[in-house]
Amino acid sequence: MRKAIRIGVLVAVIGVSGTAAFYVAKQEKQDITAMSASAATPGAAAVGGYSYERLAAPARTIVRDSAGTQLASFTDGSRTVMLTGRSRTFTEPKFTDATITSSAWVRFAPQVWQEGAEKEPWLRDWLPKAVSDTSPDLLAIALQYTDGSAALRSKKLRIAGDATFGPDSAEGRLEKSDFYDFLGVDWDFPDKHEKAEPARFGSLDCSGFVRMVYGYRAGYPLLGANTKGPGLPRRAWAMSELGPGTPVVADTGKQATDHSALQPGDILFFNLEPHLGPRVSHTGIYLGIDNDGKRRVLSSRKVANGPTFGDAGGVSLIDGEGTYAKAFRAAKRL
Repeated sequence: MRKAIRIGVLVAVIGVSGTAAFYVAKQEKQDITAMSASAATPGAAAVGGYSYERLAAPARTIVRDSAGTQLASFTDGSRTVMLTGRSRTFTEPKFTDATITSSAWVRFAPQVWQEGAEKEPWLRDWLPKAVSDTSPDLLAIALQYTDGSAALRSKKLRIAGDATFGPDSAEGRLEKSDFYDFLGVDWDFPDKHEKAEPARFGSLDCSGFVRMVYGYRAGYPLLGANTKGPGLPRRAWAMSELGPGTPVVADTGKQATDHSALQPGDILFFNLEPHLGPRVSHTGIYLGIDNDGKRRVLSSRKVANGPTFGDAGGVSLIDGEGTYAKAFRAAKRL
């Protein structure tokens, strides 16, 4: 395991009460918003006390309150919802001096969003609860695996805590560590059965980390193989080429430089080994814009020996000329 030092959230506390995780965020002025929160346009339709505005690229619905403040963003073909909540600042001082402050909270809606879904009964029940929910969202859950994070347990399983990338070997840190390896339990997928490897207990490779956060912890369906189907496949390339979700940055085989459609919680894809071909080889979670105005990704990697948004083995930025910026190829929204 990595050396345990205090890392994670500067103005928030993640803890455990019994087997339930709780999250307490300090109330602050919401002066940073992940996407535009301008006043509602004259054509916005009001339903159930909210107004709903349609935007494009990608097709999505913005929800505003009676004052015109943006509350949520729903993307067509996706369950991921970006909510406006209390401001939080994320830090990881062992690997970077950068911090990320944002009022974006990311959760899964119970259904895939489609145009006109604001008229469906489930939204009237779900949205008010989601807007006021301060339990760990997808971003907070993801940070529960960074260096120095405390172990969280549920039903005797260690479901979170400081994760390594993989066991040591003569070749370095080994990949192929999925969420069930971290848990230390065998797993039945819809398409296959997998056995946990004891040597990989507590380890998550890049795609295993994404599957842990979005799948095991947040409940998104998972597949065991690299095939198209009703769930998130195993490897990064399969997630990008065959997996579900709404494409927000298309893979052209070259460095992606247009980041305007991204929002926190998007899954990012990288080709860190272009000499082996055009297929992506790495994946991570987009956290947002840091205090230097740069866009940061949180991913599990060999040099940092686990999940990080720091700068070990290359700065975790998708803009500029660094390792991950040059390797950035595509993004999806689940």
